[in-house]
Amino acid sequence: MAKSCALLSSVPNAQMASTQMKLTTPFRVSCLVPRNHVQKKKNSAKFGIVRCDGGSATATAVEAESDDFDTKTFRKNLTRSKNYNRKGFGHKEETLALMDKEFQSGLVKTLKENNNECTWGDVTVKLADAYGFCWGVERAVQITYEAKRQFPDKKIWMTNEIIHNPTVNQKFEELEVKYIPVENKEKNLDVVDSGDVVVLPAFGASVDEMKVLSEKNIQIVDTTCPWVSKVWNTVEKHKQGSYTSIIHGKYSHEETVATASFAGKYIIVKTMKEATYVCDYILNGKLDGSSGTKEELLEKFKHAISEGFDPDADLVKLGIANQTTMLKGETEEIGKLVEKTMMRKYGVEYINDHFISFNTICDATQERQDAMDKLVKEKVDLILVVGGWNSSNTSHLQEIGELNGIPSYWIDSEKRIGPGNKIAFLLNHGELVEKDNWLPKGPITIGITSGASTPDKVIDNVLKKIFEMKQEEVLQVS
Repeated sequence: MAKSCALLSSVPNAQMASTQMKLTTPFRVSCLVPRNHVQKKKNSAKFGIVRCDGGSATATAVEAESDDFDTKTFRKNLTRSKNYNRKGFGHKEETLALMDKEFQSGLVKTLKENNNECTWGDVTVKLADAYGFCWGVERAVQITYEAKRQFPDKKIWMTNEIIHNPTVNQKFEELEVKYIPVENKEKNLDVVDSGDVVVLPAFGASVDEMKVLSEKNIQIVDTTCPWVSKVWNTVEKHKQGSYTSIIHGKYSHEETVATASFAGKYIIVKTMKEATYVCDYILNGKLDGSSGTKEELLEKFKHAISEGFDPDADLVKLGIANQTTMLKGETEEIGKLVEKTMMRKYGVEYINDHFISFNTICDATQERQDAMDKLVKEKVDLILVVGGWNSSNTSHLQEIGELNGIPSYWIDSEKRIGPGNKIAFLLNHGELVEKDNWLPKGPITIGITSGASTPDKVIDNVLKKIFEMKQEEVLQVS
């Protein structure tokens, strides 16, 4: 039985003014990632824009400038340089207090104190067991706040969004932490002057981008999630053993771009279907017949393979890696499929010569997906999935809701609700939908979760909007 809870923050009786949103279908978000080849001129590099939805792209993952460039040694030397920091600047306590003030929620606190379930009026809310800020995201945000406090008078740049959440990114824009500008669809690193500060986001940055920045006399603040770094270490091991990395991810996502830049030979597969295509090619069409010719494979994966990729030579020894925000079950299935494929091709006794695997699934991603699996089994009328629309891990939470046939609405803020009983939400595959009369009348039970980049404050704002709508409903009936 859900406990009836008092609303900690008053909900105004007056209807909040809402503006009609202009919708585009499907919804796409542009991200800044480096091009295949860095073109240098006076210590500068050109970085192009590609899309995070896996659509057409102007560029893919990065290649080292030469085949003998040692990415592992470069990274090791960079982390030991005097102008590099990844641990903060000694302001942790005060910056965490500031984050609590900016991002915490009284409603979420009440839910947690009541076994993640509580009732306000006609609305019962069930909060997922694991949701919101993961440790890596909290660390990235906190270190960025520290950098601003440590260097109050210096220009601070970010190579990309620090995390995929508009609320958090807006806070940093208000603090005048700026994005490196894009000119003619190219990221202009020339704006970074000697003495400036550059923050690398939680997703990391490509080798080429870090190399250009390291050649400048600047302070590098690295907030790369340790789980992402773990994947980089994995593809380095693949490279050392002459294994081609099969990376489960979205080829234009910042994290996968960075991971690919540390790999040797690689091919990026987004889905089990794409992985099956590759495995069918390895088995000469004897898996399910889905693959085609060598030329067809190269065309199909032209944005998702390393330079000079030869499927006949480079699909003989394979290792598995992943973008940390992908569905854990699918990553595991892809790994098992590739392992079975290599056993079938070369024999069980020779599997270690042709396949290698390390666990690179992020604990936080796994915990949130497990919690969503549990939430869809609860008795709820609908589920709200709260998180940035360019957040990969949030998209997979929405996917779980859709696969289980639960009315699920992926929104990035309370601004997507209204005017009236209307909502604009994103489907897992990227289509933006507007729906009327989405919120049922009378008593309802709502499940709610949020992506790993979403602060509790955004959940708070969404719930208050729901309570406000229900309050207006009661007034209309009376």
